[in-house]
Amino acid sequence: MRNEAFIVLALLLLGNPVLAQKFEPEDGKCLVFIGQDLEATGGLDRYNKGYTDYFKTPAGITVYTNLSPGNESYGYFNKGLDGLKTKANWGAGDSWANLYLQDSTYQNSAIAIGVSFVNNEKNVANGKHDHLIKELAHWIKSAKRPVFLRIGYEFDGWDWNHYKKKHYLKSWQRIHSIFKDLQVENVAFVWQSKGSGSNQEVLEEWYPGNDIVDWVGYSYFGNPDQEMLTFARKHNKPVFIAEATPVREIENLYFDSDIKKEKLEKIIWEEWFVPFFNTIKNNSDVIKAFSYINSDWSSQPMWINNPVFQKVDSRIQESKYISEKWQKEMEDLRYLNASTKLWN
Repeated sequence: MRNEAFIVLALLLLGNPVLAQKFEPEDGKCLVFIGQDLEATGGLDRYNKGYTDYFKTPAGITVYTNLSPGNESYGYFNKGLDGLKTKANWGAGDSWANLYLQDSTYQNSAIAIGVSFVNNEKNVANGKHDHLIKELAHWIKSAKRPVFLRIGYEFDGWDWNHYKKKHYLKSWQRIHSIFKDLQVENVAFVWQSKGSGSNQEVLEEWYPGNDIVDWVGYSYFGNPDQEMLTFARKHNKPVFIAEATPVREIENLYFDSDIKKEKLEKIIWEEWFVPFFNTIKNNSDVIKAFSYINSDWSSQPMWINNPVFQKVDSRIQESKYISEKWQKEMEDLRYLNASTKLWN
C-alpha cells in the first residue's frame, strides 16, 4: 500500500474528511498518549509496572531524542538521536523508542517524539546535522505507524531551552524540507509552546507557518493555555496537549502533588484532573490529543531540586481512588486508545 493511501485510510478510520490535518480525529474525539519514560508507560518485559500494566494500551506513547550531540544532562552525554535505537537517560528515566516498536503490546500505538536541538539550532539551520535529520527521517519511515514529531518542543521555555528565533525557524524549515524530500508520509509535525506566558504576538513571531505545521501543542501543568487554543482556532489547527501532569500552583507557590498520599488524592483529583478533563471537553473542536506523564517526578535526578516537580508523583496506578476515577473517565467514547481499527 502506498504511503498516500495509508494517510487517507487512517483519516477515514478516524471519521474525518480527507481535508483534516494529518492523523486528526473528528471533533469530540481525543487521542490518549502516555509518557514519558519506559517505567512510566510500562507494558514491556523489562518495564512492567507502568500505566499499560493497569489500564488500556494508549493510542500513543511519548519518547524523546535530540539533534544536540555533545550536550550533557546529569552525566549523560548526547551523541545525537539518543533514545531511539539506543537507551538514554538524561536524569528523567530510561528512554528507548525501539523497545516499543519491538513489543506486541504497542503494535497499534502511535509515537510522539520530542526532538530537542538546544545549543545546536544554528548547526541544524545551517545543515551541519543533516545526517542526523536524515537518519531520524528513515527511522520514522521504517516505524510504519503514525509519528507525531514535536520539533524544538517548548520553544518559549526561555529559561531552559533558550532558542534563538532566527535559527529555530530555519531549523524547522530545514527538517520539514528533508522529510519531504525523503517522502516520509507517516509523520505529523507538531509545534509546541510551554503553555503559559506567550501572547498572540509571541506565538505569531515564533510560528513556523501553516504550510509546515500540522498540529499545534502546549504543556499543561498548572493552568490551561487559552492563548494557544485561540491561536489554534485562528490557524485552523488541531491541538495536542503534549505534556500534562498534576501541578498544584498558586501565585508561583507549588504544593505537594503526590498522588499516592491518601490525604491528597481527592484534592489532586478535584483541583487538577477535573479542570484538565473539562478543558478537553469544553474545547473539543480543537483539542484532539493529550499525553499524560505517568511518572514519579520526585524520584528522578532532573526534578528533585525543581520547585515545580519535586513534590509530584503522577503515577495513576499508585492511587486506588484516582485509578477508579480515571477508569470511569476513560470509558467516555471521546477518548481513543489503541485498537486495530484506529490506525491502518
